[in-house]
Amino acid sequence: MAESLPEVPDRLDQLLSRGAAAHPARRAVVTDDIELDYATLDARVDTVAAALQGLAAEPSVVAVGSVLHPDFAVAYYAAVRAGHTVAVVNPLLREDDLLHVLTLSGARVALVDPALNTRLEQVRDRLPELRDVVLIGAGTDGLAGLTAGAAPAPVDSGPQDTAALQFTSGTTGRPKAVRLSHRNVTVNAAQIARAHRLDSETVTLNHLPTYHPMHLNSAIAAGATQVLCASPEPYAALMTANRHHATILYSLPVRLARLAADPDLDSVPMTSVRRIASGGSGLPVPAARRLSKRFGIPVFQGYGLAETSPLTHSDDPDNPVHGSVGTPVAGTRCRIADIDTRAVLPAGSVGEVQLFGPQVMQGYVGGPDGTGLEPDGWLSTGDVGRIDEDGRLFLVDRLKDVFKCDNFLVAPSDVERVLRRDPRVADVVVVEVPDVTHGAVAGALVVLAGTTLPDDLPDIVDKANEALPYYQHTRDAMTLDSIPRSGNGKVQRRHLAEILTNRQLVR
Repeated sequence: MAESLPEVPDRLDQLLSRGAAAHPARRAVVTDDIELDYATLDARVDTVAAALQGLAAEPSVVAVGSVLHPDFAVAYYAAVRAGHTVAVVNPLLREDDLLHVLTLSGARVALVDPALNTRLEQVRDRLPELRDVVLIGAGTDGLAGLTAGAAPAPVDSGPQDTAALQFTSGTTGRPKAVRLSHRNVTVNAAQIARAHRLDSETVTLNHLPTYHPMHLNSAIAAGATQVLCASPEPYAALMTANRHHATILYSLPVRLARLAADPDLDSVPMTSVRRIASGGSGLPVPAARRLSKRFGIPVFQGYGLAETSPLTHSDDPDNPVHGSVGTPVAGTRCRIADIDTRAVLPAGSVGEVQLFGPQVMQGYVGGPDGTGLEPDGWLSTGDVGRIDEDGRLFLVDRLKDVFKCDNFLVAPSDVERVLRRDPRVADVVVVEVPDVTHGAVAGALVVLAGTTLPDDLPDIVDKANEALPYYQHTRDAMTLDSIPRSGNGKVQRRHLAEILTNRQLVR
């Protein structure tokens, strides 16, 4: 029998108002410099929501983008409480992709940190629908300048109305905007809280580059305390966890793998953390085992997508099976389909992962409900996996050619598009190159145009990198006389990756 769904409020912002009513003095969001209890966080959300209603009286899209900072939580819930749809923008985007996602969403107001605003200013004149920009995060007044004299006016949106836009990472071209309803997001917050054993005694340590709504909403739904660690260094996360008595540590697979490989790991204590959670990409089994053995605690993984709010699977937080992303969260179904025939396959078979549940998106922006879903409502993920006899999902490969650098998906076509702008480039293919520090990085095989000399290649790469976020930077490159392609014109990226990796042997 399928596990029953958790009870949730009708609206996303009510996750917070419910928590503030139940335990106003409990710490909600904490950094080394800032501490907000539930009542204070909720009151700030009210103030900013009222101000946002003044900036946009009619329901609109409000973009929110910031690196890890409490202001993100305020802006995120305030946009929804004001009756708007919140569009979560990756604060590391460069100008072209920022222009794309803000145009696609039709954002009327943007709340962004100073670094993102610097890039936004470069494309602001090409965003006629964007009327107001408000600075948030470190180095700003912390939203103090966005005030209103009254509480926000009530709004009449309900569970099936669109609450948030979450952008995909552009696996088949430019990012798509995923429409998520209030129910999609609130149910998933409760699903995560249950699957991860979060409750009022939990102190989560968020060690991610950006503030993902998954970790924000699940902690708020559970009445937990969330501690933010903005430093990318693994040891900084351990020290922050110790200072704030964190009980669960959320981090990136690449950061956890670096921590596991550090020869000084045995000398560093972790005093309060009882579980380590990894997600977004696969954590190598040896790294999971090393951390679990060193600290004497479980290390577990999960799985999800922008289209699923995001979590659909979680391994058992107390008894994980390393290498698996676990079983479906409450109310969620998973099946494996044959890649060619689309027939549903039995346990143990390898095929495309498909998902069905209350957290599956309404559809993509630009189409009616159901856009991007199968006719029967299932979501085809583009991931290849298998389900064992116990219902655990094991991911095998990607159908597409994307890879992850520091947990950010990198679509080779995005990097290729920027490299091709240079008139010195006649043809180019970008491939995944394994990297110890980042998990993987972009490598480029370039055909030079005309009389361009190979000595120009570093300058070509540098100019392209200036137009891309760091995780899309080309870190290795070589020139070819032509790009080898198959008989039907397709590029064999794995073969080209081998050429790039072993170029000293083939020159």
